[in-house]
Order: sequence, then C-alpha cells, then structure tokens
Amino acid sequence: MKNIFFSLAIIFFLASTSEATVPCGTVDMKAAACVGYATGKDPKPSPACCSGLQQLAGTVKTVDDKKNICRCLKNGVKAFAGVQDRLLSQIPTACNIKVGFPVSLNTNCEA
Repeated sequence: MKNIFFSLAIIFFLASTSEATVPCGTVDMKAAACVGYATGKDPKPSPACCSGLQQLAGTVKTVDDKKNICRCLKNGVKAFAGVQDRLLSQIPTACNIKVGFPVSLNTNCEA
C-alpha cells in the first residue's frame, strides 16, 4: 500500500511540474536570432528574432513563466560577448512585443 501511495505521489508531482515553464533550451533557441542586433552587428532585429520572441511571449501563462523566461534570457545573454544594453532594451519595441518591464542586462527577474 505504501508503494502505491508513494508512486501516485511521484506521478502527481511530475504531472504538476511538467507544464510549469518553458525550458531554457527552448528560450535560447527562440531568442538566438536576436544576438546579431543585440551586439550591434545587425541594424535591426531580424524577422526570426521578432518571431521567436513573439512565440515566447505567447507561452507566458503565469508570472512564474515570465520570471523563468527572464532568467533564461539573462543567463543565455552571458554567453555572447558584446551585447549592448541599449540595443537589448530596444528589441521589445522594435518587435512590437509588450513585456511589462524594462528589458536590460540588469533587469531583476524576481520582481
């Protein structure tokens, strides 16, 4: 009986956490096309950049989703030298995406 209860508890836990947030790998893949603009190599965000970010924005269902995506983006941007905060902050406006907070290398994802 204990084993059945324990198994059901694990299944319930896994089911409740499996739909929690978008994985960072997915976030990185969707935002990768924005690196050229964020580093100043491209004059404007590419259609692939805007499309990927719009898809990400469409996945946000909860505040936790937004925080997780923010954390993923902040960690992902560290892998690219030369990302300019000024350009990074312009991407939401250029892609017509409302994020509800200022986008910056210093954004507090937990707020």
